[in-house]
Amino acid sequence: MKENSHRKRDKREKDFDHSLLHVARVARVVQGGRRFSFRATVAIGDRKGKVGVGVAKGSDVSLAIGKAIHDAKKHLITFVRKGNTIPHEINFKYESARIILKPAKEGKGIVAGGALRVLADLGGIKDLTAKSLGSNNKINTAKAMLGALKSLKSLEKKKEEAKVEKTKEAIEKNTDTEEKAEEKEVKKSDKNVQTKQESK
Repeated sequence: MKENSHRKRDKREKDFDHSLLHVARVARVVQGGRRFSFRATVAIGDRKGKVGVGVAKGSDVSLAIGKAIHDAKKHLITFVRKGNTIPHEINFKYESARIILKPAKEGKGIVAGGALRVLADLGGIKDLTAKSLGSNNKINTAKAMLGALKSLKSLEKKKEEAKVEKTKEAIEKNTDTEEKAEEKEVKKSDKNVQTKQESK
């Protein structure tokens, strides 16, 4: 029974590819000196619209990477794709990092660098133009990319939302027009009353 469960776990883990985004040596001050460890940032994906980013610390690099992969699996997101690209342009900001993603024509490839390129590739996007603005922090950039991908909507859903927004604006405009008309009527009646009183 244990062997079957182990095989299932191995199969599930093989479904995801992973890539190391960043490794840093960090120190923690304790009584008697400093204790050093490693912090790893890892991106994982199934190349079918699922990606995740994990950050973890360990006494050595391999341990930190293993923990980061486990953390990334806890924070997996699923996003919408349109063929080999994304359905629409999106701007997203996470803390000091801001990114812009634009759909690209088939065959153009991924025009991006660093964490943006890695996450797009692991998510199964083959054609994309992406630009990172603001912070160069790899963790923040990766999390901004995750947020942007999670915020993507299908074109049908986007059209529906645009229709709802237009309807709301039209209703608000009509309400404002009616309120202004009522105000004019009230002012006109007040003026007529005042004129009658003055004539008396």
